[in-house]
Amino acid sequence: MSSFPLVSFLITLMLAAAVCTQRPEHVLDTEKNPVLTTAQYLILPYSPRNGGGLLPVPVKLLPLCPLGISQSSVTALPGLPVSFSTPYVLMETHVHVMDYVNIEFRSEAWPGCEEFSKYWEIDESSSASKEPAVLIGGEKRVQNSWFRIKREENFVGGNAYKLTTLAGTIGTVKGPWKNAPQLVLTNDTAKTFLVKFRKVHGNLTATAPTSRLRMFPFY
Repeated sequence: MSSFPLVSFLITLMLAAAVCTQRPEHVLDTEKNPVLTTAQYLILPYSPRNGGGLLPVPVKLLPLCPLGISQSSVTALPGLPVSFSTPYVLMETHVHVMDYVNIEFRSEAWPGCEEFSKYWEIDESSSASKEPAVLIGGEKRVQNSWFRIKREENFVGGNAYKLTTLAGTIGTVKGPWKNAPQLVLTNDTAKTFLVKFRKVHGNLTATAPTSRLRMFPFY
């Protein structure tokens, strides 16, 4: 009996296993559904005891622009929604773990600095600190506007994630506005900002009225 059919079967089995191993893992939202580029999400702290969502806020008193990103210390304030996209046009609508994505605020309520885009970026200016701020004003195809979503292995359930870049991990430090947590690029694991993604259903404008947002009411 020829051994060719058996060898062929084994090769096919190995190739199938390799494909399954390399299949990209979906980023999941709080309802355990895949995160999509066609929807909007709130980025919230993984633990509900650790404050609310994210808002555009100045990173220093002067100049106010470009805006940075701070977390509300008020748990009930969910922040502004974001959308995810890829730096280059792809047909894929699912966001996968370790994909490079752009993150963009999606809200008509805005505190100012309208001349800047709403894409996130890492501050690469000459005045940036050792832990540079995450700012608003990025560009889709520029690498300092590329973020990755990585699942945190130490948490059961697979819904705790951290944001990373080519240069490090996104964490928080005390910001200039009443010490509200401010997003920065860091290599200090103690500062890592663990997050989850809640899909937006309907219009969130009412949760962040323009008049209040202009006063940075994230406390």
